[in-house]
Amino acid sequence: MKILVVDDEKLLVKGIKFNLENEGYQVDTAYDGEAAVELAARGGYDLIILDLMMPKMDGLEACMAIRGTSTVPIIMLTAKSEDTDKLIGFEYGADDYITKPFNILELKARVRALLRRSSMQSQGAAEDGARLVKDGLMLDTERRAAFRDGVEVELTAREFDLAEMLMKNPGKVYSRESLLDLVWGFDYQGDIRTVDVHIRRLREKLERDPANPEYIFTKWGVGYFFKG
Repeated sequence: MKILVVDDEKLLVKGIKFNLENEGYQVDTAYDGEAAVELAARGGYDLIILDLMMPKMDGLEACMAIRGTSTVPIIMLTAKSEDTDKLIGFEYGADDYITKPFNILELKARVRALLRRSSMQSQGAAEDGARLVKDGLMLDTERRAAFRDGVEVELTAREFDLAEMLMKNPGKVYSRESLLDLVWGFDYQGDIRTVDVHIRRLREKLERDPANPEYIFTKWGVGYFFKG
């Protein structure tokens, strides 16, 4: 597994690199957002750890630029702890968030959980080889690719997992809490509004008119469901 660590605090980067390499990961490093985007564009990373506040290009800009070409899982590091900052990070395409200062054991646990979940989802889809189709929407679970009206739509790993969960169970209403457990995992400690952010992003990408959805509906006071 190959990981990219990006932070302008060189001592922190050194410590993260040392600990992750001790876990058996191959680790590349960078110290600003522009370098992060350049390295990510070359591909080959299984996960990126990206600081929020960096010179040249901040973490949000870098995350958005990376999302333009890749769905690699991204963990954001930040000194800010406000929920709004975390939600903005998810809006820009981050998969997870960890607030400084943090225990290195917590970071390693987050890395393992995200990589394991991504790997399990990919393996399961490859074995199934199914295509989920509804009107003009299609998910190719083997390639982990989404298409609307024949045009491929770029989804992050988490967005794809969420869309696949809903599409495989049409008509079933999921609460935000249950979606957090099923898609993010029982060990995820984030705000339930994370689900709302990802649902909104999915509608913006998959629906012809996000304000009048054809696929992903809200059951007011309960949760979300995919129209059967």
